[in-house]
Amino acid sequence: MYHVLSGMRLVEGASFIAGPICCQHLLQLGAEVVRFDMIGGGPDFNRWPVAASGSSLYWEGLNKGKKSIAIDLSNPEGRELAVRIATAPGENGGLFVTNYPVDGFLSHERLAARREDMVTVRVMGWADGRNGVDYTVNAVTGLPLMTGPAGIPDDQPVNHVLPAWDLIAGSYAAFALLAAERRRRETGRGGEVRVPLADVAAASLGHIGQIAEVVDAGHDRARLGNDLYGAMGRDFVTSDGRRVMIVAITDRQWAALVEVLSVGERIASAEAELRVSFRREGARFDHRAHLFEIVQDRVLRMTLGELSEKLDKAGVLWSAYRRLSEAVAEEPGFVRDNPVFAPCEHPASFTYPTPGATATFMGSARAVPARAPRLGEHTDQVLAEMLDLSSTEIARLHDRGVVAGPAS
Repeated sequence: MYHVLSGMRLVEGASFIAGPICCQHLLQLGAEVVRFDMIGGGPDFNRWPVAASGSSLYWEGLNKGKKSIAIDLSNPEGRELAVRIATAPGENGGLFVTNYPVDGFLSHERLAARREDMVTVRVMGWADGRNGVDYTVNAVTGLPLMTGPAGIPDDQPVNHVLPAWDLIAGSYAAFALLAAERRRRETGRGGEVRVPLADVAAASLGHIGQIAEVVDAGHDRARLGNDLYGAMGRDFVTSDGRRVMIVAITDRQWAALVEVLSVGERIASAEAELRVSFRREGARFDHRAHLFEIVQDRVLRMTLGELSEKLDKAGVLWSAYRRLSEAVAEEPGFVRDNPVFAPCEHPASFTYPTPGATATFMGSARAVPARAPRLGEHTDQVLAEMLDLSSTEIARLHDRGVVAGPAS
């Protein structure tokens, strides 16, 4: 992590991925993040994957480095406490990230009534208030019906395993929060920023031309299996049974691949037969089956070691397929020998590679990532420092069950 946002204080009342990853990104750049949860944990506190100890690695990963306070949010006194924490005074405070409903005890109007310059960033499913999570929003995008082998039924969806819209929405929410904070510094005006997953998904598809594509064509893109859409790219098998992804998008990349595989004559012959030039990216895609056959024939004559040496020397875009366990242990610069990661012992009771800030601020020292908190670990500290409560007042809140410290 870095310290470029030191002094900024965020309060997080959010579960699942988008809200917590928003604050995690900002924390990795130096912001302080205070997270409140229900006593005993919110709906994501025990989500898989879990460690052998039963601790959620999911929750740890999203909340490392944050301060944790546990509150009985079903109690009016507890809800009032959450509002006070979100709106606590301080020039660099008044920044709240949540996925709670628009209406209710954490509505922006209620928060702004306490603090006029309040900035609330609210991650939502749909802009009209409908519920939605990554998996249900993705079902609407049409992408699951474009994903998978070409031979399966047109109406059979194939879901991917990465919660892409949650991750993108969380990143966009972090960007939007910084924009709102900048506006507040310049004008003194706060406000609410809403980031619906459905809008993030639709806009993302629009940015890369897929909305325009279906409007223009009048139909959806067909399934392509592992073929790269619009260019030359696919998985190929080596003589020792390893699969590699080889991509040639630009003319230069294509020329390098042709040269390293020594298939220039066969390519020229195919161009003459088909009356096309494979210097055109579209032609390489249209006639990819022909080109795949030529490339696969050459790749199948080499082991992975032999092929990798040739491809690396020529500067061809490629990678061998690995399992995540293999990539973590073996791939240089992915996790191993990557300064983004550092070993850290978490409440799950074992040490594992923990990521810090993804960006590298050249010339600035990178701090070691912090461990995840135990639920409620910072309850007393937050109440004392943010709300200026005395030890007696804090003890009374514990006695009434309004707040809780970490489980023993």
